[in-house]
Amino acid sequence: MKKIYITDLDHTFLRNDLSVSTFTKEIWNGFSAHSIVSVATARTYKKTAQFLKNVQVNSPMILLDGALIATMDKKIIDTKFINKEVGDAIIDEGAKFGIYPFVLALADKKLNEAFLYSAILNEHQKKVLTRYSEDDNLVEHKDIRAMDDNFKIVYMGEEKLLRKLALHVEAIFGNNLKYILAPEAYVGCYFLTILHKDADKSHGIRTVSQYSGFDLKKLTVFGDNFNDVGMFELAGVSVAVANAQEGVKKLADIVLQHTNDEDAVANYLKGLKNG
Repeated sequence: MKKIYITDLDHTFLRNDLSVSTFTKEIWNGFSAHSIVSVATARTYKKTAQFLKNVQVNSPMILLDGALIATMDKKIIDTKFINKEVGDAIIDEGAKFGIYPFVLALADKKLNEAFLYSAILNEHQKKVLTRYSEDDNLVEHKDIRAMDDNFKIVYMGEEKLLRKLALHVEAIFGNNLKYILAPEAYVGCYFLTILHKDADKSHGIRTVSQYSGFDLKKLTVFGDNFNDVGMFELAGVSVAVANAQEGVKKLADIVLQHTNDEDAVANYLKGLKNG
């Protein structure tokens, strides 16, 4: 039976400038000829496809923290949505703290995505939007509301504020939702991601394993942040890159000497090939 390799993207497979080196492409694509290879990321389908140009992916991708499972050719395998009523209620609760979210939603069944943002932005959100300035799915709202099918609701700001908001929202919605609070390395703040209760990488791994028919014991996963921990718990081998969060390193089977900027995943795979 084939071995399986699934990697996180940001700060794991991608370099800090969001590129994939020629070396990484060569090693990864070489493994795709005899292994199942895919990704598990917080990114949307659109951004993932852009970043992985000329990178082989031969199994469904875990996208948007597990809210979407889809193939590279846009076949939707599974979705975990927050409905409009709940999405609007979350936005209203955040407004009490003077903060408004990004809302990432499904615009249509052709896998076109909508990235909604409020006219009221903090400095961290403004920095993030500069990274998406050329995208055609950005929609500004004076009074931001959720859509019918929302993948996730994301707040960005100072840790203290977002921690208070997370506790407040969880007190209202409990375990009907999933809450991820973690550092955002690109703009130097924290983010709070709110998702469907079953939207996470561990549920995504199980869905992909059933779809592709692989044994979790033969699965190796790569990651750097706390939303990767669910994958670590399921995989036969869990690998943290050198720049991973310290708490994540403690949960990994292997901690690499290389960072994402040093092609950590590719160097590990090259070592397996040479071994």
